[in-house]
Amino acid sequence: MRLIIRDETFPIAGRFTIARGSKTEARVIYVELEDQGHIGRGESVPYARYGESIEQSLADLERARHQIEAGIGFSDLHDVLPAGAARNAVDCALWDLNAKLTGIPAWQTAGLKRLDPLKTAYTLSLDTPEAMGAQASVNGRRPVLKLKIGGPNDLDRVEAVRNKAPHARLIVDGNEGLSFEDLQRMAPEMKKLDVKLIEQPLKVSEDEQLLGYDSPVPLCADESLHTRMELDRCSRLYTYVNIKLDKAGGLTEALALKAEAREAGLGIMVGCMVATSLSMAPAMIVAQGADFVDLDGPLLLARDREHGLEITGSILHPARPELWG
Repeated sequence: MRLIIRDETFPIAGRFTIARGSKTEARVIYVELEDQGHIGRGESVPYARYGESIEQSLADLERARHQIEAGIGFSDLHDVLPAGAARNAVDCALWDLNAKLTGIPAWQTAGLKRLDPLKTAYTLSLDTPEAMGAQASVNGRRPVLKLKIGGPNDLDRVEAVRNKAPHARLIVDGNEGLSFEDLQRMAPEMKKLDVKLIEQPLKVSEDEQLLGYDSPVPLCADESLHTRMELDRCSRLYTYVNIKLDKAGGLTEALALKAEAREAGLGIMVGCMVATSLSMAPAMIVAQGADFVDLDGPLLLARDREHGLEITGSILHPARPELWG
């Protein structure tokens, strides 16, 4: 087996802003595995919030090169690389390579009877209420909008979006930017504005305050949940969990996490970092039957990867083999 790794950059259409900052480009890790003339590909996004960087992820992959090229399997990969972006890229490349070697699509190997198109949320960057209202007006026909908050005038932001997109399902994402007092004050008002879900309102270090809190809008764990290791804790604080392959460390762990989350009675959201269609394709397998799907990464880019997903409005169509799986 031959391993190729590199970092790539894709421009974002405009600027993408959350409570922690802004960016104008998406930097990704690209992994390619070649075996017997077949190539499997994977992509991931190292995230500074989790102590990751492009440089560190590349170094981690180089250290694991010998074991990977020796013909690593999914279970062995779990021991070689920790959960996170580096392992995700290799794990997804292994799934793709297996599909190419066997002729069996990845979704069939995952145990699905079929792979359906998905309706994704579309994310509105954090901005002034007026600017976010304008974003909502342009995207008012999309069925699901996810808006970033995390500062003064948050309720004005939600109200502005609701006024410009009266029929859309709304998800509000705090990205750890609220205090518990903020949440208690704003959640009833968000309920009146028909917000369907509030994602990660508090810092991970502070979300124990949610224990026993009966939120009028369901709460979803994002930064608080990476793998099955955090599932028991999150089940006591949240009613939904956001599964991302970059956090879980690949499709293998994400599928196991989804199954156990369902057994625990939790609702499922499947999300993404800002990345290309190569990141979204494996996530679409996990997102089958999810309560909320947020795989809009390619929609936020000025340029997607070659052979990217076919996207009609907010509908993601299954990947072609030229892309992945």
